[in-house]
Amino acid sequence: MEKQNLETEFLDMLRNHNRIIYKVASFYTDENTSIDDLYQDVVLNLWKAFPNFRRESQFSTWIYRIALNTCVSFFRRSSKRPTFVKTMPEIKVETEENEAIAELYACINKLGKLERALILLYLEDRPYKEIADIMGITTTNVSTKINRIKDKLKQLSKN
Repeated sequence: MEKQNLETEFLDMLRNHNRIIYKVASFYTDENTSIDDLYQDVVLNLWKAFPNFRRESQFSTWIYRIALNTCVSFFRRSSKRPTFVKTMPEIKVETEENEAIAELYACINKLGKLERALILLYLEDRPYKEIADIMGITTTNVSTKINRIKDKLKQLSKN
């Protein structure tokens, strides 16, 4: 593919799926890490991988996979563990609901990195098949892990 066309297609894809990148990056941001830094790392990795994208999956599936891998690798390299997760700015809820969401995010933050990735995709209403493709595991494994994560979150919320 010609370089000009490649750049145009990449920028179009980036504009259309910007929310996915932002959401994943914000999910892995802590008070010591700028969301802009993570976002930039994800976009850079997407650009590097874009010429090799075979279009065997949807752009969104491919973007989630690279974004999650980038964020997990970022924290693995820096040996940091996020201590909180910001709620998304587009969430407009009543105070009581806001407290429940804050508690949920606090519990999610206590999960391991891969568990957080799975629950993020689940909360995004991604089909199990797509989650399996993104995470590189079977659909059955996705179902099992999500059920275990739900149980873990119930236990964490009781504490």
